[in-house]
Amino acid sequence: MSEVIVRSLGNFQNEVIYGEGQTFIIDEPVSAGGDGAGPDPYTLILAALGGCISMTVMMYARRKNWPLESVRVRLRQRRIHAGDCAECAQSESGYIHLIERRVEFDGPLTDEQRARLREIASRCPVHRTLTSRIAIAEMQD
Repeated sequence: MSEVIVRSLGNFQNEVIYGEGQTFIIDEPVSAGGDGAGPDPYTLILAALGGCISMTVMMYARRKNWPLESVRVRLRQRRIHAGDCAECAQSESGYIHLIERRVEFDGPLTDEQRARLREIASRCPVHRTLTSRIAIAEMQD
């Protein structure tokens, strides 16, 4: 199980402590009142998803001994009306967060290999977490 500790530093800056004493700063951009000292929370969500997609696809290709040289994942997030979402269930109303992605593969892959890697990209653990029901509860020490 992983654990992260987030500690406020001032204004909107926060120190994220993880692993064995590793840290980084998250912040809001200057345009939102922050100091721009690090990525904002939504950027971290996209980075986690993109990193997981890339790692999952690379791991799969290595197991298959496919000539995948690199993976590039482009992501963006926006809030839209649920009725405007082709991927949403028709019964949803109000607003939803839509994450759009493009996954590109470098290497001398066949069309079939590229198609399979696109399928695998949707099976990374972070993708599955973000598309499943999530509960957030108070931590019991």
